[in-house]
Amino acid sequence: MKKLFFLIIVSFSIIGFSQTDNLNLMPWPNEITEGSKQFVIEPNFVISLNNQPTKRVEIATTNFLRRLSNKTGVFIKEGFAFESDELDNISLSITFERVGRLELNEDETYTLKVSKNKISINATTDIGVVYALETLFQLVTNNENYYFFPEVSINDDPRFAWRGLMMDVSRHFMPVDVIKRNLDAMTFVKMNVFHWHLADDQGFRIESKTHPKLHELGSDGLYYTQEQIRDVVQYASDRGIRVVPEVDVPGHATAILTAYPEISSKDMIYSIERNSGIFDPTLDPTNEETYKILGDLFGEMAELFPDKYVHIGGDENEGKHWDENEEIQLFMKENDLKNNHELQTYFNIRLEKILLSYDKSLMGWEEIMTSQMPKTALIHSWKGVNEGLTPGQSLVDAAQKGYKVILSNGYYIDLMQPAKDHYSVDPMPEGNNLSLLEESRILGGEATMWSELVTPLTIDSRIWPRTAAIAERLWSPKGVKDEDEMYIRLEVINNTLEQIGLTHIKNKAGILRNISNYQSIGALDKLSRISEPFKIYSRNKGGTEYKTYSPFTLFADACTADATDAYRFNSLTEKFVSTADLDAKKEIIEFLKSWGQIDSELSLLSQNAPLVLPILPYAHRVSEIADLLLNGIEKNKLFKKDFDKIQKLLSTKEDPSLNLDVELAVTNSLKELAKFLAKD
Repeated sequence: MKKLFFLIIVSFSIIGFSQTDNLNLMPWPNEITEGSKQFVIEPNFVISLNNQPTKRVEIATTNFLRRLSNKTGVFIKEGFAFESDELDNISLSITFERVGRLELNEDETYTLKVSKNKISINATTDIGVVYALETLFQLVTNNENYYFFPEVSINDDPRFAWRGLMMDVSRHFMPVDVIKRNLDAMTFVKMNVFHWHLADDQGFRIESKTHPKLHELGSDGLYYTQEQIRDVVQYASDRGIRVVPEVDVPGHATAILTAYPEISSKDMIYSIERNSGIFDPTLDPTNEETYKILGDLFGEMAELFPDKYVHIGGDENEGKHWDENEEIQLFMKENDLKNNHELQTYFNIRLEKILLSYDKSLMGWEEIMTSQMPKTALIHSWKGVNEGLTPGQSLVDAAQKGYKVILSNGYYIDLMQPAKDHYSVDPMPEGNNLSLLEESRILGGEATMWSELVTPLTIDSRIWPRTAAIAERLWSPKGVKDEDEMYIRLEVINNTLEQIGLTHIKNKAGILRNISNYQSIGALDKLSRISEPFKIYSRNKGGTEYKTYSPFTLFADACTADATDAYRFNSLTEKFVSTADLDAKKEIIEFLKSWGQIDSELSLLSQNAPLVLPILPYAHRVSEIADLLLNGIEKNKLFKKDFDKIQKLLSTKEDPSLNLDVELAVTNSLKELAKFLAKD
């Protein structure tokens, strides 16, 4: 990461920036100005409220004080907020008007002012107070002697009303504590919708009292009791987060049909799916029992989840079992349903009416959008270039046809793409030719965390910190988009996320300790910081085929989508090759020296660590390249035989990293550096 810290400061009419130093806020506020004074954090820090606290404010202020004390080491005397503004020496004064409603377009605005002697927060709702406190915590700064809040004035409100995170708990079940710590992280970056993907081929995760075989036979015993669901919903509500449940139908239905094969489209024996992919088991949309079971289930869900929307999935149904079923084909002919898409529309409209009877609105992936689908349905846009579409095409189509719509295309964080790729995607496409009314139908977006290749041990590292960049895209003004500056702040936010309870940093070390058989992890860590897992689902194609019970404690699981040293090395190489900068050269040399030692360090480690053995060919290749380049850069000349050897070592043919499901994230920079050193 860059050592020179700078930030974009926003002073907005519509769009505009001026620069400031040392603030690491994410998402970046709508309007902010900075002064030169400091509010020093001392033991007599006191919070006062203008009225009786709501549960949200009580939780938020208490959590804030605990985090503040833990971060700074200050023994704060008063561990809870006071319900009076008549106290002497108030440190933080909080004013709000009412309890915020968990619904679209609720007021989430706040103002935050920090002066030398006092801090004030003003908001219309208690949700605004929650967000203001998260901003204030992000403002904590230090010098060599103490921690302080810098003098600032912030007026903040979100650009989009829907700022979500979808978590798939079907492919791999995620215990309640995993859900809760990620809800805390969502609040930290001002995300307000938790989309809970609760049923798929690999598991049905909701306790059903009306049809208990769903969770008894379709979950391997890994499901949420209704009491746990209510607990999670309340926990989210206390943090200003809506919970939208999803039961994916009519496809992705293997777990449901394991419990109730009588509503299947093909007479066969069903069992919970253990692999990843798209499968054929599909509900029978011509069977009235299908709607009876789903109607009862949605009735239970309506009581458990207060949100307006229920997500029915509706994606990736190829209809193979429909094609093979003579009775379904006859039904289609009798009802003038020309193809499977029209049959699924018939099914979706039946579900829409069932949900309406429970005062709920239907939400689904973009496949549900047809001319017959009522405009009350919310469209979830997800398809992109991999499906032969222009990015955001279905988003624009939905808005033009009168549907409210949210975007996930570009926010699939399980693809293991770098943060900058997600950061560059905007829910409001450039040159969209939408009217103001049509633009108003684009509500925002969701980061999507599909869990084929993640477990409770690794999921935090796959969601964070990249989702913070998506959160900024959904909250901050459109003009806040400098990638280099974003990465500077993201490095700080990444560490702060650990302070609020995420496990993405410490669990990486745990995976590496397991690989090293509890010896030193230094060399493994160095290698992981320039290695990234395979991207765009290629990890599960052509090589190792992962099942739901496969090991996910491998070297690839310790690596992240934004290899930290790779980002720095790539920047240094670009600077050195273009300007021959001597400082960049010195830092490059240090990297090469360090990488040159990895091979010998891991070879020694492997003598008592079998899991290190598969990594050795990759480590040897990296160290050999590093040694060749180090010799070249120190002599200011890379000989042709060394250049040719480096090019061969960097070729993809027989690349040993492929066996580890990782890629060397500095490959292009190493090639460029070799070319630069080899030129006459």
